[in-house]
Amino acid sequence: MRVLIVEDDETLAKQMMQSLSDVGYAVDHAADGEEGHFLGETEPYDAVLLDLGLPIMDGASILKRWRREGKTMPVLILTARDSWTDKVEGLDAGADDYLTKPFIMEELLARLRALIRRSAGQTSPEFTCGPVLLDSRNGRVSVDGNPIKLTAQEFKLLSYLMHHEGKVISRTELTEHIYDQDFDRDSNTIEVFVNRIRKKLGVSIIHTIRGLGYRLEWNE
Repeated sequence: MRVLIVEDDETLAKQMMQSLSDVGYAVDHAADGEEGHFLGETEPYDAVLLDLGLPIMDGASILKRWRREGKTMPVLILTARDSWTDKVEGLDAGADDYLTKPFIMEELLARLRALIRRSAGQTSPEFTCGPVLLDSRNGRVSVDGNPIKLTAQEFKLLSYLMHHEGKVISRTELTEHIYDQDFDRDSNTIEVFVNRIRKKLGVSIIHTIRGLGYRLEWNE
């Protein structure tokens, strides 16, 4: 899953980037509203953490523009403002949730997981496909209750497919959602990761759709 952080507080931004990276997210960062709007407009994100008080362009203005442009990714607004009117403004601009600073990082991660689940039509933090279970809370994967050890990139890829079970996902889409902006992306490595995941899981849930990509589906 790929997340954009739009936050001008350098210390807080680094803390959020590190925390998200540690649990398996690909993370991009913008330090002002103009750059944040551009990235959200041009790059595919699974969620955005958006500060309201930003230089150049404020968070509410960015969000309104994204929504007018048809961008539907879930947005969690971050605000140091305690006024209920600021929270209402953010929600009315198109935000899906809000968090008031200072906050506990575990709460941020929990709210982020919930937003991404809801956008995928999933209510539980545990994703299942046949005998395979992926727990988004702790990054664990198991088959018939037996733990499976995946690399960070393998987990990101499987997690994205799990969030979009039954849909055909192209290599390009997978590449765009498991790597951050600065990563040297190569869609050819996707096939390598898929083959590794298949071997580790030992069950057939990732199906190649020739010329289109992959679909996660359990056929007994």
